[in-house]
This record gives sequence, C-alpha cells and structure tokens, in this order.
Amino acid sequence: MSKPKPRFSIVIPCFNEGQFIGRTLESLSRQSFKNFEVIVVDNNSSDNTAQVAESYGVKVVHESHRGVCWARQSGTLASNGEIVISTDADTVFNEYWLEKIDSTFRNNDCIAVAGPCAYYDGPWWAKLYPKLLFGIVATYSRIAGNVFYVTATNLAFKKKVWSGYDTSLTQGGDEVGLLKGLKKNGKMVFVNSNPVYTSGRRLHKGLAHAIFITFIYHYIIAYNANRILKRTVIGMAPAYREDSSITVRRFKLYRLAVLTVLILLVSIAHLPGHDTLVQQAHETYSFVEKTIKSKI
Repeated sequence: MSKPKPRFSIVIPCFNEGQFIGRTLESLSRQSFKNFEVIVVDNNSSDNTAQVAESYGVKVVHESHRGVCWARQSGTLASNGEIVISTDADTVFNEYWLEKIDSTFRNNDCIAVAGPCAYYDGPWWAKLYPKLLFGIVATYSRIAGNVFYVTATNLAFKKKVWSGYDTSLTQGGDEVGLLKGLKKNGKMVFVNSNPVYTSGRRLHKGLAHAIFITFIYHYIIAYNANRILKRTVIGMAPAYREDSSITVRRFKLYRLAVLTVLILLVSIAHLPGHDTLVQQAHETYSFVEKTIKSKI
C-alpha cells in the first residue's frame, strides 16, 4: 500500500549550512502540525550540511548548479506534498507555524500563503527594518487585496499552480520572480501574524553594505540584469558565513559601477541598434570583470 502524500513539502536550499541546518530541522520537528516532509537541497556544499540533514531523517537532494533558484527548483521537483513551502536553512519557527498556514489555506480560496520574517540577532536596526517592510506589505495587502512582495523564507504555494523557477536568476528570482508567476493563477494571502525567525548574518557588515551591496547590487541590479538579458550576468552573492577580504569587496564595487552602466544602456533599448548596444555593454562588462579578477 502506497504511503499517503504529505500536506506540505518544506524545501530548504543549503550551501555550507552545517552550522545552522540542525537548529532549523530541530525547530520543524516540534511543529504541532505533523503531516509534512522536509527536503534539504545540498547545493554543492563543502562542509557537513548533507550529513547533518541526513541525521534528522529528512530527504536530501543534491543540486550541482550553484544558485538559490536551481536549489529551490530541484527541491520542489522532488517534493510530494500538495503544498510546497519555501524557507531557509538559518531559520527557526514557532510550534504553530505550519498549523496557521494550513488553517489559512482551508479558510481562504487562495493558491499561496505568505508571511513575514524577523531577525533573531543582528544590529539594532535589524529589528526595525522587517517590521517596517512587512507592515507596509500587510497594510497594502489588506487595502488593495494584492501582495506586492514576499520573502522566500516564509512562502507556501500549491504545487499544481507552480510553473517553475527561472534558473537564470539569482537573488530575487525565488521571491519577485516566483511571485509574478503565482499571482497569475489566483489569490495570495499575507498573514502578518505568522512570522519566521532568521539569522541576521547578512547584516553584520553594516547598514551601508546592506543597502548598497546586498540590496541594490545583489538584489535589484542583479535580478533585473539577469531578467532583461535572459541569462546569468551577475552570479550569486558570496556566502555570508565567509568573510570577504577588502580586495574582494572592492571588486564588488567595481562590478556595481560597471553593471550600473549596463542597466542604463539596457534602459534605452527602444533606440535603433539597441541589440548591438546591449551586446557591446555586456562584452565591456565581461572584459572589466576578467581584468579585475586577474589582479586579485
């Protein structure tokens, strides 16, 4: 007799998350709602991530292509649940998190349920930022009936309406990119009272780094450059458990300057000969990137 399908499949992408993944899986084991499976996607880790995950008895999938969209794609394809939940390896949950998601699906005619995240550590402003952001998302959703932003660490969607992740995208592809596809298929509900709690490690390099490098460069510019050019022009951000040297940080700033020019050129794509212009801009970027890399 075949095993019944789980209600939820929780997909967790991992790259060198051996330090965090055990805490995440331990938190999930304490959920009041029990009908779910966990899929950990080992995205070419060089540490003991896969071994730690296997010790908890969860399904481990290996994805050789580096990138969060590749990892979430593989995990979702391997899932058996009616509803897929996207979250992260440095995240913990209150015991009624899944129960509240299940209740929201049952009481609403919707295809997806999203919620906020909060940081359990980090600088003082780490507590203010998510409250402000998700407060705006919740208010707009309540007034306009539309969710304009989701975090990939707290997003559940019915698998039957999922059309796949765009694997040419990096940061933002598993949030903005996925959100656009889901919204075409039905209603989404945002539950501001059902947060998850994630590590503030992304914020330890300061507010300026968080704004200009993490958000503007690796999120806004990278997402739009890869989407417009329909290929991965800017790769994944460095793993936040690794310290970057001053040289590497300078290199990022060089790339930021070059990509800013690239985006400006793409923005005038309606002009005659724009295909050649964009190609020249991309070739210039590639040349500068290789030159700087050779000097590091």
